[in-house]
Amino acid sequence: MSKKVLVTGGTGYIGSHTLVDLIENGYDVISVDNNSRSTIGMLEGVEKITGKKIKNYKVDLCNIDETRAIFEENSSIIGVIHFAAYKAVGESVEKPLLYFHNNMQSLINVMQCIQDFNIPNFVFSSSCTVYGNPDKIPVTEETPRKQAESPYGLTKQMGEQMIESFAASNNKTNSILLRYFNPAGAHASALIGELPIDRPQNLTPVITQTAIGKISQLTVFGNDYATRDGSCIRDMIHVCDLAHAHTLALNYLIEGKNKSNCEVFNIGSGDGITVLESIKAFEETTGEKLNYVIGPRRPGDVIAIYANNDKAKKELGWIPKYDIKDIMHSAWKWEQYIEKLPTHLDLPNKRLN
Repeated sequence: MSKKVLVTGGTGYIGSHTLVDLIENGYDVISVDNNSRSTIGMLEGVEKITGKKIKNYKVDLCNIDETRAIFEENSSIIGVIHFAAYKAVGESVEKPLLYFHNNMQSLINVMQCIQDFNIPNFVFSSSCTVYGNPDKIPVTEETPRKQAESPYGLTKQMGEQMIESFAASNNKTNSILLRYFNPAGAHASALIGELPIDRPQNLTPVITQTAIGKISQLTVFGNDYATRDGSCIRDMIHVCDLAHAHTLALNYLIEGKNKSNCEVFNIGSGDGITVLESIKAFEETTGEKLNYVIGPRRPGDVIAIYANNDKAKKELGWIPKYDIKDIMHSAWKWEQYIEKLPTHLDLPNKRLN
């Protein structure tokens, strides 16, 4: 049986780590990424880690003809893992139409090709943002989807609903929605990691870029929330743990273990950590002191959320291996590595001032 998997957004942060994990678990992979929010240079790191040359199609998935051509050229695809989407919460608040067009149209086109080419397995990159501001934490897969706090979160809610409707009308494709929490950290080799476009909005790269001097000062957005230290609470999940969850989800479908043709799993560490605690963990792990200030709340931020991950542990056999110190240590190694990389890779965060 073919073990060819198409990874959309394969040169992105989570996509590149998942390429590595898939290859290490015996899969053949192909990537599609138009590099509007990533760099093809990430594949160089994947290839150094795995020893495998990766085919990437530089295609905008919002173009149905170009998307279809990928499936026509690769008739033996047994699964699609769909990461490709814009993901910055703050930007989505400022540019909602951009997010609705890109995230929804690309998903529609991918699902159309999955249907037309009878692809049996589909794993969707969803997000804990679908829970909004939950009434109770930790959240389980049964926690209701509340009003999204940002247009980005809304695109993930709509994406899930689209796939659920698709599954109800199509018994030839089995789907899994992975709702993951806050990916952070980097591969232990420091050859791949997170590369934000312009000024990062996720906490960990803001921390590392502040420590190395790309950002002069870190702002903690609010210290007056109803949490143990006033800052927002997040569930930080190491990107390598997250990547492995996608491989296990695909295995689960291929082995026919799914109970229905559309299932949901939370992928998070199961522990909540505040923004201020994350800063402290970085300082303790690396010995670097951070220059940070307390600022006003940021529109679109959820106050507190972390996962109940019992279902993923039981059904997928997924066990997170890394903690917050591993996250901060690997992220710092990656930041130091990319500072020394040659300029021909055109890394986005080397262009910061």
